Amino acid sequence: MNETEYWDLIHTERARLADLLSTLEPEQWALATLCADWTVEQVVAHLSVAANTGRWAWIRSIVRAGFDPAKHNARLLERSLGGSPEETLAKFHSSISLTIAPTKDFPAFLGEVIVHGQDIARPLELDLIPDAEATVEVARYFASKDFAVNSKTLVKGVRLSAVDADFESGSGPQVAGRLLDLVMAMAGRPEALADLTGSGVAELRRRMD
Repeated sequence: MNETEYWDLIHTERARLADLLSTLEPEQWALATLCADWTVEQVVAHLSVAANTGRWAWIRSIVRAGFDPAKHNARLLERSLGGSPEETLAKFHSSISLTIAPTKDFPAFLGEVIVHGQDIARPLELDLIPDAEATVEVARYFASKDFAVNSKTLVKGVRLSAVDADFESGSGPQVAGRLLDLVMAMAGRPEALADLTGSGVAELRRRMD
């Protein structure tokens, strides 16, 4: 898959998430997500940051944060939080079609949109189904490389098997389930383990703990 094709998928998933966000009630923007201590609005602001941060801006920020990812993310996050959920959503809308990224790891940035979309949708019990091809690309990348999330390290020594897509990776105790749940597990979301089966699930839970 070439760069243009990746950007098409990223833009599609951003737009898909924006459509879901436009249906939320004001109080839902303050609810917790699956992403650490961030609310829905904070996750959306983070995605706007990601869509607007190129290589040198990212380097300057991480250096100023003393190479502390938490401080780096917090500083950038404040820039994309609006005065209201409507303003935060407007900033995200304006970022949908951008083609800015700090590296050429396009599957990782596609994965960021898909995973954070689920971080928002699942606690709210809303359906957000990403493109099947995009999800396969992210799964293959997560299983092969640590970038942003330590996905490759997390699943080392287990065999991942999707029941709804052509994806299998690794060897060892099996972890089976829907591809999207495997992606969320590789992204370090323990909530996804409840929907996975196999003798390797207990090992993944132990590693996440």
